[in-house]
Amino acid sequence: MKKNRKPNLRAVGQRARLSVEEQKMINNFRAKNAENRVLVIGDVHAPFERKDYLQFCIDTYNKYNCNKVVFIGDIIDNHFSSYHETDADGKGGGDELDLAIDRIADWYNAFPDAYVTIGNHDAIIMRKAQSSSIPSKWIKAYNEVLGTPNWKWVTDVIIDDVRYVHGHKSSKARTAAKRDMQSTVTGHYHTDMYVDWMFGANKAVFAMAVGCGIDSKSYAMGYMQGGKKEALGCGVVLDGGKTPITIKMDLCD
Repeated sequence: MKKNRKPNLRAVGQRARLSVEEQKMINNFRAKNAENRVLVIGDVHAPFERKDYLQFCIDTYNKYNCNKVVFIGDIIDNHFSSYHETDADGKGGGDELDLAIDRIADWYNAFPDAYVTIGNHDAIIMRKAQSSSIPSKWIKAYNEVLGTPNWKWVTDVIIDDVRYVHGHKSSKARTAAKRDMQSTVTGHYHTDMYVDWMFGANKAVFAMAVGCGIDSKSYAMGYMQGGKKEALGCGVVLDGGKTPITIKMDLCD
């Protein structure tokens, strides 16, 4: 008489039952990979950014396995239309814009899905149109001009209760985070890169300044020359908004 044998689950196409520990490991892996890991790119100021800044940001994105991207603003410089003095020997408006669009195309190819918090340089053209009483219907959207159809241009964005904002209106990250008791990430200040923690009665919040990627030797950055050195780098916010890290860019020159 043949003994009844237990069916071979794999032979009949069924999945063997996982142990409690195995299931726990899988659940932890899924939860970890579901958390937001945000790459925060500093002020770019195209076309006056360092040419190696893009690759630095790509490498940082890959190193920290990021799954979201925030440009912290001033992705375009608009030097030709600045409210401050412009370089008389610099490029004309059309040439500068064409070069900026070419540079931004490389950023878009690298990061096609991203938030852009609108900076003061980004908004120069819009502001001048408004001050000239030009109706908004006459003005093209950022994505249409720059060829970035999937980018989301916003005043600010909140991810995991962390606020990302350019900083030209909201003040420095330290001041904004302390005032609002909300973790805050800013750009705008080219010589700032830091993470500070503040503690209230019921929670802790951080302030992060992410630096920039500008080429301080370019004519558009004349106001930087002779002053403090620019803070070249970017930031990441990991663990669902709990772990902010600034990454300094190591230079060869």
